Amino acid sequence: MKKFLLPVLWILIVFFGYKLYNSIYEPIQFNKVKTERYADIIRSLKDIGSAQIAHKSVTGYYAEDFKRLIEFIDTAQYVIVEKRDSSYLEYDRVYRIDILREVQIVDTLGFASVKDSLFGDSDHYTSMAKAPIKGIDTTFSMKADVIDKNGYQVPVFEVSIAKELVLHDQNAFLLEQEKATVSVDGVNGPAIILGSLSEVSTNGNWPTIYDAGTQEYNIKK
Repeated sequence: MKKFLLPVLWILIVFFGYKLYNSIYEPIQFNKVKTERYADIIRSLKDIGSAQIAHKSVTGYYAEDFKRLIEFIDTAQYVIVEKRDSSYLEYDRVYRIDILREVQIVDTLGFASVKDSLFGDSDHYTSMAKAPIKGIDTTFSMKADVIDKNGYQVPVFEVSIAKELVLHDQNAFLLEQEKATVSVDGVNGPAIILGSLSEVSTNGNWPTIYDAGTQEYNIKK
């Protein structure tokens, strides 16, 4: 009986040891992959956000799709202006005295390419719609709209990608937990989002730790 039980016990020990090891190792590996992929996604979202802000500063509204946004980057220019304060004396007919008037003078100095200002010599913006995820070919979802805020018509935009696409090859149970995240230190909800279609915001739904993490990851790469 002992000769029979001993191998069985060793098999059980190895099996449960493997299970214990996986229960510790898998979440660690999942978080490592998640952090690296989120860093790539967030870096791309920031590029899109910078391009959209430039689009609004020049046109007054956000681009509805990536085709229009890329065409804008290729052709648009910033107007370079200089603002300076000035003053002059104006005779007031009521008080019959000279009154000092203050004004702001705006001079146009020239123009600057949006492409050169944002991306320099790089042309990676031409594929900014493509999400940087290994093993899967997918794109970001982007929308733009105009909403009413206290009687004012305000342009808004939103760019997003589902976490299940970013982490498509990871543990299903851990992925479901990540999609349900509600934490000040995490990316809340089932998607990574920049901007909003219901609020006036150009921020992302990730915590500042991911901004710092993105910079460190860029340096390492």
